[in-house]
Amino acid sequence: MSGPLQSVLHPAGPDAVIIGQFAWVMFVAGAVILVAVMALLALGLRGEARPVRPMRWIAGLGVAFPVLVLTALLGWSTWQSAKLTAQSSQQSLAIAVTAKMWWWEVRYTDKASGREIVTANEIHIPTGRPVYLGLTTSDVIHSFWVPALGGKKDMVPGHVTGLTLHADKPGIYRGQCAEYCGEQHARMALHVVAETPAQFEAWLARQLPPAAAPTGAVLARGRQAFLDQRCSACHTIRGVSGSDGVNALGPDLTHVGSRMHIAAGTLRNHRASLADWIADPQRIKPGARMPAAADIDAETLRALATYLEHLK
Repeated sequence: MSGPLQSVLHPAGPDAVIIGQFAWVMFVAGAVILVAVMALLALGLRGEARPVRPMRWIAGLGVAFPVLVLTALLGWSTWQSAKLTAQSSQQSLAIAVTAKMWWWEVRYTDKASGREIVTANEIHIPTGRPVYLGLTTSDVIHSFWVPALGGKKDMVPGHVTGLTLHADKPGIYRGQCAEYCGEQHARMALHVVAETPAQFEAWLARQLPPAAAPTGAVLARGRQAFLDQRCSACHTIRGVSGSDGVNALGPDLTHVGSRMHIAAGTLRNHRASLADWIADPQRIKPGARMPAAADIDAETLRALATYLEHLK
């Protein structure tokens, strides 16, 4: 799959197309006005004596022109805005997204069993139909923004707001927290993975079971290191005794190996980056809530990273 990285000028859904049209109209209108003002400035700097009638300039360019242009833009934008998808939780698929400093918790509900599926920093959606996101935050004000798929929505503690995403075609679309939220605001990214309905259902089915049991000595040592290092105090791995509760301080790691990135889009997800992150997250993302694993030896660190990479 492929798609635009993060740009309002490359829309991939019906709402994003309308917002993209707004952007282009504003860019073009602003450019035309800028060129006209610069042309008037150039004429004024030529120094040729010409009669000036101030009241005509004020009435024409100071009053009539702005009224006509702004009225036309207001009428057009109101007409276009009426075409945007209504924000309704009655969509066939609803996803809960909670912003935290500085990552995203994503929750799905399996319709057949009623069980929750929890992941982080990655939202999978089916193409061709609207998906409702219930947005909230557990700490400070954040803002959800995936420019290729829709508008920006602020997230306020204690409130749930809604946003509808609609992707026309498969692709990976980058999003970002768009409201300053602290030291690592710039590294609070997420990715929306739009898949065909069949691919989405297959992904959802793979996320439902608990973590696979380790096979081999290295994976078993990695799982034991996860418990010995008290990672379970903040993280949940469903199916691992002592780590199957609701520990919401850090991301759910049940299927962390299947994600494209770790640390909210900061690092590509593979064994080496997992080991670097566990060893010293403050070097990579200063201010992150995760402490360094200072007392872990190199072999155990590799085993733990291998185990987490194995959790597909």
